[in-house]
Amino acid sequence: MVGHLKVFEALKWASSFLQENNRDANAGEILLCAFLRKTRAQLYADVRMELPSDIQVKFEHAVMEHAQGTPVQHIIGYEEFYGRKFRVNEHVLIPRPETEELVLGAIQRIGKHFPDKSGLKMVDVGTGSGAIAVTMKLECPFLSVTAIDISPYAICVAQENARELNADISFKQGDLLQPMIGEEKVDIVLSNPPYIPDRDIDMLSAVVKDHEPHLALFGGKEGLDFYVRFMEELPSVISNHALIGFEIGAGQGEQVAKLLTETFANSKVEIVNDINGKDRMVFCMIPGSK
Repeated sequence: MVGHLKVFEALKWASSFLQENNRDANAGEILLCAFLRKTRAQLYADVRMELPSDIQVKFEHAVMEHAQGTPVQHIIGYEEFYGRKFRVNEHVLIPRPETEELVLGAIQRIGKHFPDKSGLKMVDVGTGSGAIAVTMKLECPFLSVTAIDISPYAICVAQENARELNADISFKQGDLLQPMIGEEKVDIVLSNPPYIPDRDIDMLSAVVKDHEPHLALFGGKEGLDFYVRFMEELPSVISNHALIGFEIGAGQGEQVAKLLTETFANSKVEIVNDINGKDRMVFCMIPGSK
């Protein structure tokens, strides 16, 4: 880019350049909002503002970096989730809007399933950035929340997010529910486990495939390996009156629901579609005394 550009000129250039490189044309808008520390509304109110030289250079470099595949969230250092900013890097999955729906669904069901909310214990398995655990603690302060991840690097990111957002959470490093076996039983288990079938790796965008941890993406041949393992470990960890909530890959609802029904015979299992109409969540409510 030559000379000093106005905001609208910079956005037009970024949109065109990113489209040519098969990237999201709106990424320029996100980057410029972050660099100028403006909301989207403020950015568009100031479209005729001339960009400061340092911001223009930074913006041009960032757009080119994204065109080459680096996620926008890694460039600006965070992603918004449930109205809060979560730090992200190459060690954690970038939180998605679909996972916000898992959190909302869990909050709604906690209210119905647990009339007495005192003393409820929740665990978030495969916490990554801590988005689920932190959000649940802040939205439902009565919960005692534990977050687990197999990656020590992910635990560090999640701990930093919990500190910055003032969420009082316990962290355990370990594989799936292993750190909870032999401990006190929990009432709520939430997880967005790896669920992409291994064979789908070549269908993923380079932005995802080359920059997000494969440990958090792939769930075996059919994408169901972690749900199968959950069924082996959940009975040792869960209370007799409990709620389980999983995010799933589109098309996996019936299979995951069947696993839960077979494991918890008297439970009520729901497959819930996301905002795009795809099966994206499975909730299991286990009756019992609380």
